[in-house]
Amino acid sequence: MTGRNDGRAEDHGRVYQASGDQHITEHHHHGPSWSGPDSVRHPAVGRAPAILRDREELMERLRAAVTEGTGNGVFVLHGLGGCGKTAVAYTIFRYAVNEADRLSLWVNASDHASLRAGMLAVAADRGAGEGELMAARNGLRAAADLVWDRLDQSDRPWLLVLDNADDPAVLRDGGWLRTSPRGTVLVTTRQSADHWWPAAELLHVGVLPRAEAAQVLCDLAPGTGTVEEAGTIADRLGRLPLALTLAGGFLAHQVIEPWTMAEYGRRLEDRRDPIELIDQGAGAAGNDSRHLVSGTWQLSLNALVRQGLPDATPLLRLLACWSSDPLPLSLLGGVDLGPELPAARVELTLRGLLDHSLTELVAGGAVRCLRTHGVLLDSVARGMPDDQRERLAATAAGLLASALPETPERGTRDARLNLLTSHVLVLLRRVRDWSTVRQPTAEAAVVCALRLVTAQHRAGDYASALAVANRAAELAGPLLGEDHLLVLRLRQRVGKSVDRLGRLAEAAELHRRVLADLERAHGADSPDTLTSCLHLSRPLTWLGDTAEAVALMRRAARGRTAQLGPWHPLTLEARACLLELPPGAELEEEAPEGPGVVAACRRELGPDHPITLSAELNCALALFNTGKPAEALPLARRALAAHELRYGAEYPITMASRSLLGSVLAALGELSEAVEQIETVIEGRERVLGPGHPWTLVAREKLATFQDLQRNT
Repeated sequence: MTGRNDGRAEDHGRVYQASGDQHITEHHHHGPSWSGPDSVRHPAVGRAPAILRDREELMERLRAAVTEGTGNGVFVLHGLGGCGKTAVAYTIFRYAVNEADRLSLWVNASDHASLRAGMLAVAADRGAGEGELMAARNGLRAAADLVWDRLDQSDRPWLLVLDNADDPAVLRDGGWLRTSPRGTVLVTTRQSADHWWPAAELLHVGVLPRAEAAQVLCDLAPGTGTVEEAGTIADRLGRLPLALTLAGGFLAHQVIEPWTMAEYGRRLEDRRDPIELIDQGAGAAGNDSRHLVSGTWQLSLNALVRQGLPDATPLLRLLACWSSDPLPLSLLGGVDLGPELPAARVELTLRGLLDHSLTELVAGGAVRCLRTHGVLLDSVARGMPDDQRERLAATAAGLLASALPETPERGTRDARLNLLTSHVLVLLRRVRDWSTVRQPTAEAAVVCALRLVTAQHRAGDYASALAVANRAAELAGPLLGEDHLLVLRLRQRVGKSVDRLGRLAEAAELHRRVLADLERAHGADSPDTLTSCLHLSRPLTWLGDTAEAVALMRRAARGRTAQLGPWHPLTLEARACLLELPPGAELEEEAPEGPGVVAACRRELGPDHPITLSAELNCALALFNTGKPAEALPLARRALAAHELRYGAEYPITMASRSLLGSVLAALGELSEAVEQIETVIEGRERVLGPGHPWTLVAREKLATFQDLQRNT
């Protein structure tokens, strides 16, 4: 093994620098299927490696990196997918735990959402509080700073594995990759370009020498043939560890008519399609092992056909519509592809895929999940017949839609949402890339993204909602056209999330553009246009553009009344918005309508409906802003109690209710309770929204005013 190391960094802005790669050849194979528990302290590798071959020099280097007193190191395992990078990481992870007495942490770094969730779980493991975590989830506190602050203060030295970092920009954006004197970072990736890994020590993981590759097959299928016969098969499979693992597993699981290695070798020669696929890939790409993987999965699918499971192919093609991240198994409960894969055979077929290592069972928090190798999924997707893509994409979209709430509740956090995020986005990407997919199926995929974003937003996870909405809009625009209603609704969601994150001027500009596009493409009085009027009015009110905000609110209320009637929930919502105006002539005109709006909401929607609760809060605000604090007090107390019961103490609307109650109490001379309420608001907003959020700053100004009144009373 050769390698160069230019030195180590002294701060979080730097990691190790390497000017050259280290070449390592290795082999691993796996033991029985493994499902890790819901913890970053357990590697989510699906199938734990039992043996590593031709890795001792690499392991020696990594063992030295986790010995007592070492830190500030970043090591990057790079190489082709399927070469065993994760197996090496898993082995050093277990060594660090069992022999080096070092805390080990495992994070999936395959995309922004998974990396962010995993690193925040690391922060939680290292002692971060729920308020800090919520602020980081909302993007109102630098999430990476929180994580690395906790790692720096760890009471135990640690090893942090960032697995599947195949897009290094995911680590770069947000500053996730840093160093710490308390620990060592180990990254696995397919990306080996030096500029992605400044100041890191790069270790290359390659395919196996012939002798070691042959031994893999002998390890996995003992007694089925000679080392020389195993070497012949290994040569045919390109000596790629993943391909060898699949082939050895196939040999080991023949029961009725067990094959010898010689027989397997003859079948490999005779199986026209797999061999042609492998040979064509090697001829076109210079022995590019990525193409050898697709040959291996086809071999396994052929074996499943011989075992009476021809429906394994359509199931794998369906999985290829989604991401390689953990996929909730419950999603497959509704699969029915007709004669090719009837619902009654899904369970049996899935077991066949598991047995042939074409997919793995893994943990996805409290949810049982399936994970399929990303290279395998990409190769399956590329080779999928054109005439099957439409039906499979439509099925994938329908299954996702069934798992996503059509009308998500506010304040409800669903662990499945994070698990489904990457699958929704990958489906959109597949549909965009497949020209044979028809528009209704494309629209169904975009609807899934809208449902996901709406659920994230209503759960208070505004930063995640913004990230997903932005990416979904980028994919959906070229797919459906920029003026398509679903694309414009995604852009509405972008604006709403930016608004809630406190970037009011940016939100106003985003909403203004969407409103103009809706008016042009869908008409001035379309329901979505009227909704955008309300969306734009909100940041304008905060920015002091009251006249324009009022005009937009009244336009929405008039339009909804004309289209839907005076008692429709959306009409009542628009009327209630007019009660949020700041003191002035416009509010004096609207405030008398407040009690009537509240009464109508209670009558038409019920006392605990979200629109009713908002109307009561807004009515209390209007009474206060028009100089009637005594009348506002009972409504303000009820609004706080109802919102806290429904959404929790730190949900933004709950804190807004508490802030109003504090103002009402202060106006009535109850300064001690007013100060107490506002102090609670500040504490909550700093945890959830951050100290610089406009709502936090307003609360601080209130507190200073109330404390001055206390001193002067």
